[in-house]
Amino acid sequence: MPGSSERGRSRSVWEPLVASAVALLLLAALVWGDHVRNKPFFALGASAAESASDLSDEGSLPDLSALVTAESTSWINSAPLDPAALRGKVVVVDFWTYSCINSLRNLPYLQAWAEKYKDAGLVVIGAHTPEFTFEKDLPNIERAVREYRVTYPVAIDSEYAIWKAFDNEYWPADYFIDGKGRIRYHHFGEGDYDESERVIQQLLAENGAMGVPGGTVRDPELGVEAPASNDVLSPETYVGYRRAENFASPEARARDSARTYSVPARISLNQYALSGLWDIGAESGVLVAAPGKIAFRFHSRDLHLVMGPAKPGGRVRYRVTIDGKAPGQDRGIDAGSDGAGEVIEPRLYQLVRQHGRVEDRTFEIEFLDPGVAAYVFTFG
Repeated sequence: MPGSSERGRSRSVWEPLVASAVALLLLAALVWGDHVRNKPFFALGASAAESASDLSDEGSLPDLSALVTAESTSWINSAPLDPAALRGKVVVVDFWTYSCINSLRNLPYLQAWAEKYKDAGLVVIGAHTPEFTFEKDLPNIERAVREYRVTYPVAIDSEYAIWKAFDNEYWPADYFIDGKGRIRYHHFGEGDYDESERVIQQLLAENGAMGVPGGTVRDPELGVEAPASNDVLSPETYVGYRRAENFASPEARARDSARTYSVPARISLNQYALSGLWDIGAESGVLVAAPGKIAFRFHSRDLHLVMGPAKPGGRVRYRVTIDGKAPGQDRGIDAGSDGAGEVIEPRLYQLVRQHGRVEDRTFEIEFLDPGVAAYVFTFG
């Protein structure tokens, strides 16, 4: 991971070649690592290696309905889907959580597959398994399902029963089940959508479906769900102390107690710092008194921050700057051209989407009211 934003120092004749190779390796690590939440980039090797024409048998589909009932949770967009309801169907089970950018970028493909292959016998099921506590709240999940236009069935897996039944470890993770209820393929993380769709087509054909549509769905072009750019050098970075890294404030981080922090005169690439009175917990940092600020030196097209009111019903105004200036056309969906916005619910906020050259930039968000909980930065 690059530790400095400095450029253009003198180099020997061979050094550019070495630097280029190292940079490519770092880029691959950071980009692919951020495509699978909570796992290093090389875990992508755990994806099924078989081609679409040579699928394996990875076990049987668990009884999702029984697992949801055991959790005392529920379904969205559907009555409970027990084995009888899924018998003879090709099924895709997608593990996701609504504040994870990697999960969100997966959703348009799942929705498109659900619509395209419904008449051929495909059922797509989302298993919503939370990372943060606020993602267990049913109203939050229901709002996310509406806002991201998910119309296929979603099983609420707030206690990880379905996750454990699949022995899953990733967001997102897609499991492909044939008409006999056998898991034939899996894919962890984003990408390889054409290959995944060919698996669907093959399983439908094996199941005797006639007139299975050909071709593959198109990539989404706009919105938070648009595919990540090819120039991402910043990894997801947590604010809560359980997984926090690259904290640059000169004050030592206090756990579960309020402390005043400051932003140093200079922060290096992929470092962040707090300013003001914050209480840093395991999951998030909460601003105790306004004003307060977070600064982050980043390199990517998009910058997101998962945040929400620390107490239900709270509202927190904020203002975003890039290199000390209003973002203008480089604003994200959740910021005005002047950088203004408001936190009103716990979710992922897209604060920057650059339209020009991507380079190292300094992002700052100043909160004008107390009571915001900041969880994790992600990029794209």
